[in-house]
Amino acid sequence: MESGAGITNQRHAVVLKDSSWFGQFRNGFNPWMARYVYGLIFLFANLLAWAARDYGRGASKTMERLKVCAGKSDCSGAEGVLRVSLGCFIFYMIMFLSTVGTSKLHDCRDAWHSGWWTAKIILWIASTIITFLVPSAFIQIYGEIAHFGAGVFLLIQLISVISFIRWLNDCCQSEKNAERCHIHAMLIATTSYVVCIVGVILMYIWYAPEPSCLLNIFFITWTLVLLQLMTSASLHPNVNAGFLTPGLMGLYVVFLCWCAIRSEPAGESCNRKAEASRRTDWLTIISFIVALLAIVIATFSTGIDSKCFQFRKGDTQAEDDVPYGYGFFHFVFATGAMYFAMLLIGWNTHHIIEKWTIDVGWTSAWVRVVNEWLAVCVYLWMLGAPILLKIKQAAEPV
Repeated sequence: MESGAGITNQRHAVVLKDSSWFGQFRNGFNPWMARYVYGLIFLFANLLAWAARDYGRGASKTMERLKVCAGKSDCSGAEGVLRVSLGCFIFYMIMFLSTVGTSKLHDCRDAWHSGWWTAKIILWIASTIITFLVPSAFIQIYGEIAHFGAGVFLLIQLISVISFIRWLNDCCQSEKNAERCHIHAMLIATTSYVVCIVGVILMYIWYAPEPSCLLNIFFITWTLVLLQLMTSASLHPNVNAGFLTPGLMGLYVVFLCWCAIRSEPAGESCNRKAEASRRTDWLTIISFIVALLAIVIATFSTGIDSKCFQFRKGDTQAEDDVPYGYGFFHFVFATGAMYFAMLLIGWNTHHIIEKWTIDVGWTSAWVRVVNEWLAVCVYLWMLGAPILLKIKQAAEPV
């Protein structure tokens, strides 16, 4: 068995060294190239869901004749998004179940993950088509489950972002890079705090122009309080995490607060920019496209970050180990399929959303707000958990 694995590894190394990127992709020997193909499939699913929502009204008559929509006139609206999302979810769950636990490059599941593209594209198309033949009641049940799946995706993304910020801070504070990165770390931290303060001021100007805008004032002020809380916790003598991590986390929570207020529906006197965004112009279209690409990029970057969820951090990676967790990668994309559905329908399966809009509605706004508060809680827990563990160990009798 060892000699067979060695021959396979040698062939794998030769192909990676001598073949072009197309040859590696065709022969299924490049898991790094495979990531981008899965990302493209996910992007096409997003575009198809958007088309079903905004331009699929004519298909509702056909669906009604097939007695799939149960007499509903908005079958190709929110329900169309959920059907496309379900097809994408089924595809990535099949990939998850067939690749989870893959650890070596010479495993046959590695070839399945990195190759067989014709079969997998057919599988994705078939999964999407089948969902349009499913009764409407089942789609509504999936829509309720998708709320939970999208929440799982947000939690995974949140942990990934915080882990990256802490990893960056640990690299800058290590003995090897401390002197070289000290100035850069202070510059990044200072810039982060300046951007946070400017962002908070602009949100007060744009989204709280009147004293009656109590909810927006509360969101913005509480974000400022959370920023101060993270800074104080990071500078505590027992933590001593410096200014870099709370500064970058501040950028993240200010961004989430801005997204939450931007998600408030148009017509509110405290959100005049939302009212202006109802006009379909080039800026609205560009903003929608950027938001759609941001979903794909966020899913892609989170999917390859399986190391932040490993409990044993000191394990070294062998040459024949897979470069990233295939099962985790596909699981993130599966939950991401639920996430993009929730964004396109405003987290409300009965909500009619305007064209060229994404993640709009009071439900969307509160999801963002809760996500912001949860981010701070997870960050504070990551800072305090090691200290609490040390205190517990010190209190235990020897």
